[in-house]
Amino acid sequence: MYAQNQTDTYKGIRPKSFKIAGTGSSVPENIVTNDDLVAHMDTNDEWIRSRSGIEQRHICTTETTSQLALKAAQNALENAHATADEIDMILCATISGEYICPSVAALVQRDLSAQCPCVDLSAACTGWIYLMDTASAFFARGGIRKMLVIGAESMSRILNWKDRSTAVLFGDGAGAAVLEPGDNYLASSFVTDGNDEVIAIPTDNGISPWLDREQKLPLLHMDGQETYKFAVHNLPKRVDEVLQKAGLKEEDLDWVVPHQANKRIIDSAAHKMKGVPADHFCVNLQKYGNTSAASIPLLLDEWNRAGKFKEGDLIAMVAFGGGLSSAACLVRW
Repeated sequence: MYAQNQTDTYKGIRPKSFKIAGTGSSVPENIVTNDDLVAHMDTNDEWIRSRSGIEQRHICTTETTSQLALKAAQNALENAHATADEIDMILCATISGEYICPSVAALVQRDLSAQCPCVDLSAACTGWIYLMDTASAFFARGGIRKMLVIGAESMSRILNWKDRSTAVLFGDGAGAAVLEPGDNYLASSFVTDGNDEVIAIPTDNGISPWLDREQKLPLLHMDGQETYKFAVHNLPKRVDEVLQKAGLKEEDLDWVVPHQANKRIIDSAAHKMKGVPADHFCVNLQKYGNTSAASIPLLLDEWNRAGKFKEGDLIAMVAFGGGLSSAACLVRW
């Protein structure tokens, strides 16, 4: 997918898409280590680390998804030297907002006192990549000065805390970016394999007197082995596809920013991508666990503020998740 050129209405240029002007993130104060989980389930630190690489995660106590999103948004605005009244649109990727309606994006808009359209996007762990491509389409259409994009999740509220195979993997957090018109979004690739057997989160059936359907707990179910196979196969494939679309090769990449689900998955993908040094795969899941749609923007903000990304760096973002879906995009920093 490539964005099409459109006239930018305030700079007199014809950008293809956008550039990232600033980043921000936010996590709950409460840190839950692997040892802390022993009191709640049959597990231990060695079991979790050896299977996932995760050492701790941030878990909400009083915080909500929209509050995490708001703080990440405020940090991104500050980093971009932008104000809320400059934002023309807010997009948020989430599957764990505190309401079905209103959207997390709308609550952020209210609390920022911004005046712009808002919408949430549901694509689970692949949500951030979908946001990038959706944002690119709006910029290509023209008329957008600045856009605020957010990935925010409170995964702890939709986990089965009696299931050690899934509960130990996830955490809560939010990441955000301020986007401006530019030509830095280069290519993308998306694949969906419709499936509710490998990863699924049922909704509550409600109280309709006519409904005759089994009630399933509205908690995450995941087949870990099938998820692993899907991820290891699709992550390098999606990256190769976006590189081909942009006329580039693996050796041109400066960084790969993968969804932070499991260190073994990232290591397996890195092993298949011979042209990218292993230490150019960005990783911070040991501190946060899998924060679903928030994992990539959390990582972007951490690397950005640490000064690891340099202007002109070529970065591939890649993710997989419920759907089943997998996606990648290529950006120039």
